[in-house]
Amino acid sequence: MTVAIIGYGSLIWDLDDLAPKVDGDWQMGTGPAMPVEFSRVSPKRKKALALVIENDLEHSSATSFIASKRTRLKDAMDDLAARERTHLGHIGWATRQGDAQSCNDGVAQTVVTWLSETGYSAAVWTDLNGNFKDETGVPFSHEQASSYLQNLPAESLHEAWRYITYAPAETNTPFRRYLSGQDWWQSLSAVYAPDTD
Repeated sequence: MTVAIIGYGSLIWDLDDLAPKVDGDWQMGTGPAMPVEFSRVSPKRKKALALVIENDLEHSSATSFIASKRTRLKDAMDDLAARERTHLGHIGWATRQGDAQSCNDGVAQTVVTWLSETGYSAAVWTDLNGNFKDETGVPFSHEQASSYLQNLPAESLHEAWRYITYAPAETNTPFRRYLSGQDWWQSLSAVYAPDTD
């Protein structure tokens, strides 16, 4: 069995302990399109907003993939769960035969279809959905998310800027485009960007 690991966020620029368990390079922008957005308040990232699958989002972003060294689907799932510091219930999976599990049925079917066009037998991905309303008391919107970020403590805002800025260009979500037009967000680059002199 050959297994692809699908990525759309920090996994691409920080494999962490998954690095020894993959083969080759990321195939950028050639994975299945997924409805992802920066709509999860992440305790792991100091309450910054992290990318997750957003069930109500009509827009889909390109994803990327890399080959797992594993030949068993369960092993590849375990590897990704360990990297994400989560449990297997938050790891989506699909096989070319049509078996799949995801928090979003549409995503599962998209991956099954994608697999039929590749040489891979199966795929795994991080399968969290949004929690913005649960954490903040208001529904996710561009305006509410922007306000949330502006009210973060400095350390958390730095983490949010880093995470959103370093996300791959292929992850071109509606909120990311919204932020690109906000002066306050653009001004953070002068504060947080590494000194290149």
